[in-house]
Amino acid sequence: MKRKSLFAAVAIFAGMAIGGYWLWLEFSASQSVALMTVAVARGNIEETVLATGTLKPARLVAVGAQASGRITSVKVKLGEAVKAGDLIAEIDSVTQQNDLRTAQAALANVKAQLVEKQATLVLNQQSLTRQKEMVAKNAVSKADYDSAVADLDVTQAQIESLQAQIREAQVEVETARVDLGYTKITAPIDGTVLSIVSQEGQTVNSSQSAPTIVILGQLDTMIVRTEISEADITKIRPGLPVYFTALGEPGRRYDAILESIEPAPESIKNDSSFSSSSSSSSSSSSSSSSSSSSSEAIYYIGVFKVPNEDSHLRTYMTAEVHIILGQAKDVLIIPSAALGSADTDGRYTVRVIAQDGQITNRKVEIGLNNKVTAEVRSGLVAGETVVTGETSARAPTISSRGPGGPPMGL
Repeated sequence: MKRKSLFAAVAIFAGMAIGGYWLWLEFSASQSVALMTVAVARGNIEETVLATGTLKPARLVAVGAQASGRITSVKVKLGEAVKAGDLIAEIDSVTQQNDLRTAQAALANVKAQLVEKQATLVLNQQSLTRQKEMVAKNAVSKADYDSAVADLDVTQAQIESLQAQIREAQVEVETARVDLGYTKITAPIDGTVLSIVSQEGQTVNSSQSAPTIVILGQLDTMIVRTEISEADITKIRPGLPVYFTALGEPGRRYDAILESIEPAPESIKNDSSFSSSSSSSSSSSSSSSSSSSSSEAIYYIGVFKVPNEDSHLRTYMTAEVHIILGQAKDVLIIPSAALGSADTDGRYTVRVIAQDGQITNRKVEIGLNNKVTAEVRSGLVAGETVVTGETSARAPTISSRGPGGPPMGL
């Protein structure tokens, strides 16, 4: 009986030992580490700055009215192409026509007065000639002669005054004629009608503001105004290659050259330094402006043009712009995740797996690095395997392998 009890205790102890060893093996397998690797290969790489841009026509003109009155007709349709000088709209011109007639009548009146004075001048000259002859013969007094001279001078002065009035009246006529021309609104440029702001029958008042009738744009060339973050602006200069895609067509790429960068962000228009208020309020405003500007993102505007002969690009489209800082083709590349920390000489440490499976650290020289892919300039050759990371390889769970422990009844 004692022997059976001892045998049962030994069996239970052995089963516990076997189960514990099996659990230890399971835990060790679950904690094993697998390496993520990639082979060094040849490919292309580019380092870019990503920005957002807005498309606008190369020329965008708001065609306004310089005359006041009711719009009697609009001669264009939305989307219509027009040439410079084409009639856009007409404003009721009765008032301007009456002003022109009034100015012409005033001019005619002054001209008639001039004709009258010129006839008087001829008469005065003849009278003076007779007075000279009679004075020479002592037939008239010197006073009559002086009076004839004075009459001639007065008439000449009146003629000069009327000539000045005629010039003034001619200016009035020309002004009235120009004002009448303003009632016919014509296109200042070749372009496409992008918007009709004022409709037929609407009354416009040019004395209070400059009312816009239509907006024209030249769509054969588009300008892309790109917002570049202040964190990237120091790396960018005019002349760099750029490309962009429209949000609706991510697969179609448009290439161009960055032409210019505006020297200040558009927020400079709201700078409190331009305020004419007192120094105290200016100081308060400046501190408030500084506080608000520090919490707002600052963007500088980069500008470039792109052809648009087919008018495929539209006004105010949003563009995803890539400004190329550097690019290389057919070079050795590896994932940026394979790079270790950089040394003081700028070289990086990379873990390389040899053919026998041994892992060694190697110093490499890196060129372009866009944080996804890095260019290898020296230290590696094509085909070598580098470590990019590690991951835990967990073994199957206990439940998936079936129940453990000794057989029943042991």
